[in-house]
Amino acid sequence: MTSALQAIVLDFDGVIADSEPLHLRAFQRTLEADGVQLSPDEYYSRYLGYDDVGLFEALARDRRIAISDAQINALVARKAMVLQELLRGGDVLFPGAAEFIRTAAAEVPLGIASGALRHEILAILDTAGLAHLFAVIVAAGDTPRGKPSPAPYLLAFERLRERSGRDLDPTRSVAIEDSRWGLESAQGAGLRCVGVTTSYPADELPGAELVVGGLRDLTVPVLDRLVAYSHHA
Repeated sequence: MTSALQAIVLDFDGVIADSEPLHLRAFQRTLEADGVQLSPDEYYSRYLGYDDVGLFEALARDRRIAISDAQINALVARKAMVLQELLRGGDVLFPGAAEFIRTAAAEVPLGIASGALRHEILAILDTAGLAHLFAVIVAAGDTPRGKPSPAPYLLAFERLRERSGRDLDPTRSVAIEDSRWGLESAQGAGLRCVGVTTSYPADELPGAELVVGGLRDLTVPVLDRLVAYSHHA
């Protein structure tokens, strides 16, 4: 059977790894050292879509705190150390994520477009034995701008094209995201969008053509039907 689906690009935190609560805890501990509070409500409503540098910049802007690049770099480094401690706590993959990735990788090229740091992504994927299944990983700092800019998805898709040696069509390729920032980024790159409700309810995932609970609720045939349906329509 010829598959309509040509490629899948996944967000990492909140899609593959249930790491958003750990990131929040790491940000909170890092900021508390400077007497700055970050509530869960604020994090999920305002800041979840940013990479680390973007979050500290946006928070400083919102709170009118003067901050230098050197101070931001120090905060990012401190947060990374705190997160590593938290990650040692065990398996952080969502239920069904590993199974979906193994099945999908046997069918189409897979990529990651994430605002997380590369070594954090690789540490989790290596532990789960999944790193080799991704042809491409675009992480924090790989593009001048992070999500919601389309840059991370554009780069991931371009690299997937190069690695696969195929002229992949973005309208036959799917992005899987857990936030409106990520969906905006993927749409800007021309990919078809699936939302997962691991971080936000369905009505806060604008632009997703399909919304599911998580990767365990997705199959390659479902994604195949999604891209075939309007590709020919």
